[in-house]
Amino acid sequence: MSSWDYWALAAILLAGVPHGGFDGAVARRAGWSQRPFDWLVFHAGYVVLAALVTTVWWYQPAARLAVFLAISAIHFGSSDVRAIAPPWQASCALPLAAHCGLVCIGIPGLQPHLVEPLFAVLVGADASLWLLESITLLLPVWLLAVIAYAAYAVFEVRWRTPASVLMALMAAAYWLPPLVSFSLYFCFVHSPSHSLRIWRSLLPEHRRRCVIEAVCYTLAAWITGLSLLLWYQNNHSFDLDSALLQLTFIGLAALTVPHMILVDVIDRKHG
Repeated sequence: MSSWDYWALAAILLAGVPHGGFDGAVARRAGWSQRPFDWLVFHAGYVVLAALVTTVWWYQPAARLAVFLAISAIHFGSSDVRAIAPPWQASCALPLAAHCGLVCIGIPGLQPHLVEPLFAVLVGADASLWLLESITLLLPVWLLAVIAYAAYAVFEVRWRTPASVLMALMAAAYWLPPLVSFSLYFCFVHSPSHSLRIWRSLLPEHRRRCVIEAVCYTLAAWITGLSLLLWYQNNHSFDLDSALLQLTFIGLAALTVPHMILVDVIDRKHG
């Protein structure tokens, strides 16, 4: 990996992951009880689900990466359009399709020769080629949706800003290394948008608790990741590039599933 890739992974872990620290506030807003036992159940369920995802990835990496790309598409796409309108409205179908495809189709499909070695580290060479062939087949369909969305945004003023951001991210996905373009989206579009939306929904007297929780959750995630990296170093033939890629994206997959269930399903009624 290049120095740019290392910086991208560092940004994902240090600047992107912390936005999930607001999940405690999301759970309370969705009506989860704050009684000690119920709060313990929430945390235990979150950890168990993340551990289950990690275990499934370990034994079925190709299937898990495909599922991760699919659920990430739904989560990222719905987050991108939520600032304008509820993502599941019929009027949002075209914008949602365009935004959903950026991470799972656009970034890997626009530079498959650079993504293939990354996928190979995560799922093996054969599965990597199969996934990229599937993504390549979907690329023209997604590009048509993006073109239609851009034309739609010309007449629908409220969609001009998110459409312009998507076009800029597509340019980044075409010109920049894939890890860099993903980190730009994850750290500077998705994470700030999600965090700001949750912050604005909180009552002023609840914000201090939210910040403390976010710091604690983030530190727990970082400590867990560092511990796994050290364990991996002591128990395997150690390759830093592979270890960092696996730690970052398997970790993201493990955290995305409970995060998505909470944000996009349980808390859906709050927009």
